[in-house]
Amino acid sequence: MERKKILIATKTYPSISRKYRETVCTAGILLDDDEKPTQWIRIYPISFRLLDFDRQYPRWSIISANIERNDKDYREESFRIDTSSIQIVRKIDTKKNWEERKSLVLPLEFKSIREIKEQGKSLGIIKPKSIKKYFYKLTGREWSPRQQAILDQGDLFEPSVQLDKIPYSFGYEFLSKDDDRHRCTISDWEIQQLYRNCRDRSNETTQENKEKEALEKVRQKLEDEFLVKKDLYFIVGNLKNHKNSFMIIGIFYPMLTKSN
Repeated sequence: MERKKILIATKTYPSISRKYRETVCTAGILLDDDEKPTQWIRIYPISFRLLDFDRQYPRWSIISANIERNDKDYREESFRIDTSSIQIVRKIDTKKNWEERKSLVLPLEFKSIREIKEQGKSLGIIKPKSIKKYFYKLTGREWSPRQQAILDQGDLFEPSVQLDKIPYSFGYEFLSKDDDRHRCTISDWEIQQLYRNCRDRSNETTQENKEKEALEKVRQKLEDEFLVKKDLYFIVGNLKNHKNSFMIIGIFYPMLTKSN
């Protein structure tokens, strides 16, 4: 393994793994010694919620850690990480409308998902030509028996942290710059957590109304705010077992300005 600096661009909501109980996929940007961006990387698998608190890296932080290519994953951006080596270097702020974040992320922008595929890549950031609509759909309220059994396999030396099943998925239909039409769900932890926080903090008296309020809050964020006030880019990645299927794993959203 080699110690490298990585900008953490997004984390997906935890998924259930037979081997690791639960895992998070982190997308980031590999930085050189001068903290200049060199390539997109994927850190997977990682049981993020079981990390020591001082190693739980926030989004838009630069970390230093020992990493190596994941030789069990054909995608060249996929790396393993030694979680015990993680050090948080600093957090990148939003000053001057995300100026420093833009300087690190946008040099690695692709024109479209098609271009990502044509270059043999599986991860990148794109700016949609137009967004047709925001959508959500019910996905299921409970983990499957098989998934729940994995979560119930406690470890005497690990804390038991219940993983909440988010019963909805959210997404966008959009046109890319090459006029391909896409319908992509969003796996960004930030958006899933927004729903969860709104539901749990609701003053409504029934679960149904708590969920309705949370869904409306998410719609307001992703549709009323993001589609009107933000200069949206999508961090997209494919699925290991379905290389042509891409999802939005992170949203990059500086303010929309007249120059945009």
